Amino acid sequence: MDDAGIYTRESEYLDCYVQLGLASDRVLAVSFPEESDDEDADHALLDRIDAYLEGEREEFDDVAVALTVPTDQREVLETTREVPYGEQVSVERLTRMTPGLDASSDEDHDAVRTALAANPAPLVIPDHRVRDGPSGAPPEIEQRLRALEGL
Repeated sequence: MDDAGIYTRESEYLDCYVQLGLASDRVLAVSFPEESDDEDADHALLDRIDAYLEGEREEFDDVAVALTVPTDQREVLETTREVPYGEQVSVERLTRMTPGLDASSDEDHDAVRTALAANPAPLVIPDHRVRDGPSGAPPEIEQRLRALEGL
């Protein structure tokens, strides 16, 4: 059976809700609404997110994400998933790490920033580990995730 739907759970650490949009057992989106009419959902990925937000080391690298973004952005976001827990990279470094991009190109740096800002699944795709790039998460959420990992 496909795991599809919207699952929401309150996070005390983030002071908001964590909301997952799933289809065919893949994450479509992660968002952080301040309010929710839904009761806390029972979902294994939300359990893992709770453990992560309580300080457990978690990479989420095994979580399938359905990236419905242009191919060049997909490459950047897939590369972002390779940045390990507790480590950070610069936009320049992420550009260098991404196949087909040139770290000396301002245009490619802009492409990386555009992809990070469009990230549909922050936290699962850890754009908070890119120290000088934008995030798909609200700034206060990004800062809490960075603090959690000691960044």
